[in-house]
Formats: sequence, structure tokens, C-alpha cells
Amino acid sequence: MIKYKAKNSLKSPRFAGVKTFMRMEHVVTTDDIDFAVVGIPYDTCASFRVGTRLGPAAIRDASALAAKPFNGPLNVGIFDWCSGVDYGDLGSVPGYIEESFELITEGMLPFFEKGIVPVAMGGDHSVTLPELRACAKVNGPVALIHFDAHYDTIHEYFGKPYNHGTPFYHAAKEGLVDTSKSIQVGIREGLYGPEDLTNSTDLGYQVLRADECHKMGMEAVLKAIRARVGSAKAFLTFDIDFLDPAYAPGTGTPVPGGFTTAQALELVRGLADLNIVGYDVVEVSPPYDPTGITSIAAAGLMQEFISHVAYKKKNGIVF
Repeated sequence: MIKYKAKNSLKSPRFAGVKTFMRMEHVVTTDDIDFAVVGIPYDTCASFRVGTRLGPAAIRDASALAAKPFNGPLNVGIFDWCSGVDYGDLGSVPGYIEESFELITEGMLPFFEKGIVPVAMGGDHSVTLPELRACAKVNGPVALIHFDAHYDTIHEYFGKPYNHGTPFYHAAKEGLVDTSKSIQVGIREGLYGPEDLTNSTDLGYQVLRADECHKMGMEAVLKAIRARVGSAKAFLTFDIDFLDPAYAPGTGTPVPGGFTTAQALELVRGLADLNIVGYDVVEVSPPYDPTGITSIAAAGLMQEFISHVAYKKKNGIVF
């Protein structure tokens, strides 16, 4: 029996009630659930434009409109197959990085221990590092599927180790990810020098730059991701600045030359049968988007993540 599901929006108006993701029940539990939506409202590690601490609230608000319980392209009703809750937000200590990371790791660990798929909302991209620390404690090193405009593999920032541009350097060095099965997709950031071109590949990551992806087409990009990851356990992290600023202006470090929302959904949807044990979407900064289209895009991506869980259950895909 499915214990937790979303409210029926044909019986309760979408503009009514306390805002949770997709109008799911807000229950702080790890019992009788297949997935949990988790907010991580944190932006202490942002390097320029802050505001991602407000991301989870904005995504929840947008989800009442943008995320519905039936996924047409995957032909699956989420709550026909899954029980899931909006777990609420994890704690942090504003201004204190290491202490906040410890709280995030501690908060994420019970999901991985019970085989529950966490679907997290940041927050700046530094939050993925403590998520991966929790993931690796249970699963060992995982494949990283990383959609982003930026490499996020610099080793320090102003002489300090942690910043939203450093998480995947530390993830590799700490043995949290298996870089031989990991891939970064959509990279197009401006660099400070040619030495920055090899930060990721020196760590073992495969990189597909945005210019390469546009020439290849999304079907070929999907094939490359699937070939790299294979049947390995994986963690999927999606920085909203993977999208072009025309589709996601509400982010701290927008970069032109990105992807449409339709292309992003095509890529994510094409990974539905992979062994993905955790997801996040990060870097949504509502103060830079008065229209709300960035939060709408993030909510749609999260609906796809959750649909993956239901798709695998419906089709009996086990690993």
C-alpha cells in the first residue's frame, strides 16, 4: 500500500494549503517511503551573487503548478508505485562551512542507510559534497552524473578549501566518487588560464563541453553518459546554470551558450533506468528571477527525478 502521496489538485486547489513539493505530505520520516524531497537552504559558499538559500522555498512554491504526479513521456504515475514525502529542510549554521557540512551529512545519511532515494534542493553547489559524504558511507564511491556550466573542480578559493567551485575536487580526493565512471556535461565557463582546462580530467572525470554537446545532439550525449556510468551506482547533480540564462536567469553564476529546458528534460528522462541512488538540483537563486521561470524549471526536473524511482518500480528494474 502507498502510504504517502500528493494531494489531489482536482479536490483541493493548487493555490491552497501549506507549500510542500508537489503538495506532498510534510512528514519527517524514513519509514514506509521510497523517496524523500529534502531542502538544503544554504549559500555560505557562493562566490558572487547569493540567494540560493531561498531556492527550496521557491521551488516548492513553483511545484504546485509545474510538477504533477503523472509523467506522460515515461508513462508512469508516481504515487501508483511510490510512497514519498517532503521531509522539510536540513539544518545549517549560517556562515560556518564545516559545521554546516556536518549537519547536511548527518541529515542525509538515514536515507542512504534505508535505501530511500533523496531528492535534494539546494542551496549552492557546495552542498553536494556533504551529500556525497553521506552517500559514500553506505554505497562506497559512486559514479557522478554532473550537469553544469562549471567544472567545480578547483582545489581552493582564496586559500580556503570549500566553495561552490570546489566540491568535485574534494569528492574525488576523498574517494566519494569513482571518477572513472563519472561525467561532467555542459561545461562552458570562462577560465582564468589554460591550466584550468585539465582540473577535471586530471582527477579522472570525463568532460563533455557545451560546444561539443551542441554539435553531438542530445541523443549522442545520452549515449555517452550511459556508456560512462554503465550499471554503477550513481548520484545525479544538476546545477540549474546548465540551462542557458534565457531559461534560468535566477542563478548566481549564469553563463551564456547553455541548454534549453526541453533539452535538459530529454537528457534527464533518458537516464530513468540507471542505478541512481540520489539526486539534487542546486543554485536556484530566486532574487535574480522575478518571473519564477528558474524555479519552474527546477520543479520540473525534480518531478523527472522522482519519476525515475516510479519508472524502475513499475518496470521491475532492480540492481
